[in-house]
Amino acid sequence: MTYCLGIMTRGGLVVAADSRTNAGVDYISRYQKLFDFSHPGQRVIFLCTAGNLSITQAVLYSLRQDLKLNETANLHTLPTLYDIARYIGGKVRQTQEQERPWLERDRIDYACTLLLGGQVQGELPELYMIYSQGNFIQATPETPFLQIGETKYGKPILDRTLTFETPLDSAAKCALLSIDSTMKSNISVGPPVDLMMYEANSFVVRHRLQLRLGDPYLAKMRKLWEISLRQAFDQMPDLEWHHHPEDTQDEILTD
Repeated sequence: MTYCLGIMTRGGLVVAADSRTNAGVDYISRYQKLFDFSHPGQRVIFLCTAGNLSITQAVLYSLRQDLKLNETANLHTLPTLYDIARYIGGKVRQTQEQERPWLERDRIDYACTLLLGGQVQGELPELYMIYSQGNFIQATPETPFLQIGETKYGKPILDRTLTFETPLDSAAKCALLSIDSTMKSNISVGPPVDLMMYEANSFVVRHRLQLRLGDPYLAKMRKLWEISLRQAFDQMPDLEWHHHPEDTQDEILTD
């Protein structure tokens, strides 16, 4: 399992991913899931992957080969991020058409999802989620984040704190809290955590982190968040119970 998320605000983009994969409780590995395909000065492109590892690795290989061979259509030549999303979706379909019969025969889940974020010269920053079927959806100011993988544990904090107007640094902290909340509740998600923050219209990635197990910032953030949650919980008003007359045996005996 994995957890990746992308956040789009007026100030730019934040993309984060864990690095844990597992094929059972006794086999846990680490694989990178956040990839930077940027062409500094011209376009910024982030890609996150979740799902069947063999499928996503094959898609990434194909994308890199198109760049290496300078194919007419590649991540650095397509004119918009929308076109890039369609191009990647096609790679997903092509790979699954080749591998699906063999995976289905052994009842292996071949599904995958990808997050695509970035900005191309002349366009606004954008964020897409590409489905296993190759189609995709786009983040909007009304829904400024997208998630893939183990999404449920990290979603509440995003729903409660994020808007399109959230400052970019705050969005980055929110992304880390979302991942930490997921790691707290699900051992199939774990460090290292990769984080990238992109400032709109800069066309260069100046902010990136990899936070490993035991990282002092992650430990401090988790401790402060848990203290803050307990304090907020303690400040909640007590329940006001509604007491109803009881139709007890004692009342019957007094009649």
